[in-house]
Amino acid sequence: MNLPQHVRLVEVGPRDGLQNEQQPIGVADKVRLVDDLSAAGLTYIEVGSFVSPKWVPQMAGSREVFAGILQRPGVTYAALTPNMKGFEAALAAGVKEVAVFAAASEAFSQKNINCSIGDSLERFLPLMEAAQQQGIRVRGYVSCVLGCPYEGQIAPEQVARVARELFAMGCYEVSLGDTIGAGTAGATRRLIEVVGREVPRDKLAGHFHDTYGQALANIYASLLEGVAVFDSSVAGLGGCPYAKGASGNVASEDVLYLLNGLGIETGIDLDQLIQAGARICTLLGKENGSRVARARLAQA
Repeated sequence: MNLPQHVRLVEVGPRDGLQNEQQPIGVADKVRLVDDLSAAGLTYIEVGSFVSPKWVPQMAGSREVFAGILQRPGVTYAALTPNMKGFEAALAAGVKEVAVFAAASEAFSQKNINCSIGDSLERFLPLMEAAQQQGIRVRGYVSCVLGCPYEGQIAPEQVARVARELFAMGCYEVSLGDTIGAGTAGATRRLIEVVGREVPRDKLAGHFHDTYGQALANIYASLLEGVAVFDSSVAGLGGCPYAKGASGNVASEDVLYLLNGLGIETGIDLDQLIQAGARICTLLGKENGSRVARARLAQA
């Protein structure tokens, strides 16, 4: 069983986690969260997104958050930029890495961003060109890779086509997102097998939601397939908008506990990560979504 020796966790809590929260969160509190996460040893943090505050009110202060965080050497502080306007705003804020997203489902693409998959990819071309000129790295996301709230099952070949386009366009890494969290370990292995024919496995990442409680099993299945990068969210922040009351992002603490148990290096301090999650949950007045954190904090 050849598991990766080292795994990189992409922490999406400050962006993907907080963007669904109803109550306003101040810039200082977002800065504290990012600083807590980098202090815990995370080397990749998605800090915010440059989108219209009309659509995602929680991301309104992303520029100020980038200005306020303590940028540690060796840590990537990234932002989601869905279009050229967002990319220019990120550039002005001094962001060095951005992410773009496309869907593997036509119905989801239409409902989410009002255009076809093909059109959404075409829109990224000027952004990719500008990023190349400015020396900015771009990461790509593909959503609905293991199921869609509108279309049901998605063929792995369809996911592979979208992932190949993003990779060919210049995305250095493509993150495969199980948006509704319905995927299983077997389906995950099959997906990576198919997508891996189009995009090298060392350029793939997994983004698993825990709606059906399968995220850790899917991460383990991905490790067996040679994937060594996973997106996760501290304290499991970020519910699933397509399943009422369901958990969304897999908790970073739970993923780290799994990796530690497998003897895989991450460079992240679990105790510090638990404290970071506990602090933001107290601030939000919500229950911690990490089982590991709940168990450890109950013992304290």
